[in-house]
Amino acid sequence: MDHLERFLNFVEQSPTAFQAIANLKEDLWEAGYRELKEKDPWMVDEGGKYFVTRNDSAIIAFAIPRNGFAPFKIAAAHSDSPTFKLKPHFEEKMEGTYVKLNVEKYGGMIMSTWLDRPLSIAGRLVIREGNGVATRLVNLDRDAVLIPNMPIHFNRDINEGYKWNAQVDLMPLYGEGDAMGKLMKELAESVGVREEDILAHDLFLYSRQPGSIWGAEDAFFSCGRIDDLECAWGCMRGLLGSEPRDSIAVCAVFDNEEVGSLSKQGANSTFLYDTLTRVGFALGASDGEIRAAMADGFMVSADNAHALHPNHPEKYDRQNRVYMNQGVVIKHNANQKYTTDAVSDAIFTLICEKAGVPVQHFSNRSDVLGGSTLGNLSNAHVSLNTVDIGLAQLAMHSACETAGTKDLDYLIRAMEAFWN
Repeated sequence: MDHLERFLNFVEQSPTAFQAIANLKEDLWEAGYRELKEKDPWMVDEGGKYFVTRNDSAIIAFAIPRNGFAPFKIAAAHSDSPTFKLKPHFEEKMEGTYVKLNVEKYGGMIMSTWLDRPLSIAGRLVIREGNGVATRLVNLDRDAVLIPNMPIHFNRDINEGYKWNAQVDLMPLYGEGDAMGKLMKELAESVGVREEDILAHDLFLYSRQPGSIWGAEDAFFSCGRIDDLECAWGCMRGLLGSEPRDSIAVCAVFDNEEVGSLSKQGANSTFLYDTLTRVGFALGASDGEIRAAMADGFMVSADNAHALHPNHPEKYDRQNRVYMNQGVVIKHNANQKYTTDAVSDAIFTLICEKAGVPVQHFSNRSDVLGGSTLGNLSNAHVSLNTVDIGLAQLAMHSACETAGTKDLDYLIRAMEAFWN
């Protein structure tokens, strides 16, 4: 199975950040990585390979060279994507006939793309276990709900532009009146626990549309959550395909980038700093040596980029637009929405050049406000030369996004070269 087919399978098995991290853990275990727990003392060896998770939704994996402590080479991506989250009390009966679910937006999605398509529910349950609590990942993995559009007969202006009201227009339909109370029972049965033992939940909607490779000569593929599972999975494959010799190779996948990264498991947390310092101390390095290893290190902040839209080229800068299937994108912004500067640009360009990977450069039009990513937030805690990169894609933050079939291989090759 080639990389793209494996990635599409990964996306299908990763409806939320919780499942994405669980699946990355499986890949790391198979590759000989050992799990560390934040609450335990750390014992690490020269030549060892390890990973640590936080909140079940973020992970940092690292490989130590055989000559011991060395500068850090880091790649960072994120596990979350825009979606809808179920509120603590989520069932509501309407007119005695329908049962709908009360949800709220998570991140900045294109709301209209979520309507009139089969959706399911996944995430985690926190259950009573003995005198404490335990978590269970859950995925209904069936067509469970749908957000219906209003018929055009009652909304004649919908094709002229419509402002969606998240509390009114975007509540998913679950069942008829007698379905009240059945969803939590179904979730409990799916993981083999009693409904009364469920204490809390983090549950999200996800699109059931399967991934598809399409177009002339299979140029494109489409599925949900390409942003940013493509970079998360691609960077981790690059780590697994490399054998670092002169640096500690680190691959971090954070959560909550789509809502600002300000959480204990986000890029704007202490997770990366905590991990790097603990690795250094476990290898016998002093505080000064750890800080020097950070200063002498390098970070690749990997989050996808906007490919030129075929119907709206006027939205893109004329000299700095990028295309699917034409290589890794280095992203630039004068106001530090991206961390790239001349030094990090030049270093990563040389790495890609040696790997035979084409490079493109993206910058927004000067009159268009672009998005930001996790690199600059992470740099507030671990400051080192950083480049922001991504792969070109269409329809970012849609329930179904599109990217080029060649670019994932480019990313993996670039990351292998980075760590090697």
